[in-house]
Amino acid sequence: MSLESVKAHFKQWNREQDIMEFESSSATVQEAAETIGVIPARIAKTLSFRGEENKAILVVAAGDAKIDNKKFRQTFGFKARMLSPDEVLEQTGHVIGGVCPFGLKQELKVYLDVSMKRFETLFPACGSTNSAIELTLEELFAYSNASEWIDVCKGWEEAEEKVIVAVSEE
Repeated sequence: MSLESVKAHFKQWNREQDIMEFESSSATVQEAAETIGVIPARIAKTLSFRGEENKAILVVAAGDAKIDNKKFRQTFGFKARMLSPDEVLEQTGHVIGGVCPFGLKQELKVYLDVSMKRFETLFPACGSTNSAIELTLEELFAYSNASEWIDVCKGWEEAEEKVIVAVSEE
C-alpha cells in the first residue's frame, strides 16, 4: 500500500515510472547503497521525530549523516526523540526501511538537511523496503513539499574532509 501511495504521489509529475523496485532489500543505508551501486552518503534517509502535539516531523539527510542533538534543539526548540516503528507507520503510512517524504498518510512537516547538498542527485526510499528513486536536490525539495533546508546533522563533514585529504594526497 505504501509503495502505491508513493507511486500515486509521483504521478502528478509523471515520474511514477522512475521508481526503482529491487529484488534485494534497500531497507538500510548500506543495503540501499549496495543495491543501487552508489556510496552510502548518496542515500537520502528519512528520519521521523516526535514534533509538537505528537505530530511527526521528518528530516531527510545524507546516508552518512547523524543527528546532532544540540543543533536539533537549537533549530526546533525541543529534544530530538525518534518515533517508534509503530508510530512511524501510523503517522507516515510507511514501514521502517521504506520511510520517505512522499505519499504520506497525513500531512507532515518535512525538512531537508544540508548534508545532502554535496551531491547533484540522491536516492530516497519510495515507501517500501526495496524501492528508491533518483532525484536532484531541487526535485527532492519540490516533491517532498519541504519546508526548508536545515543544518541538524554531524559526521558527514568529517567524512567529506577525509575524502578531500585522500584525493589531494594522491
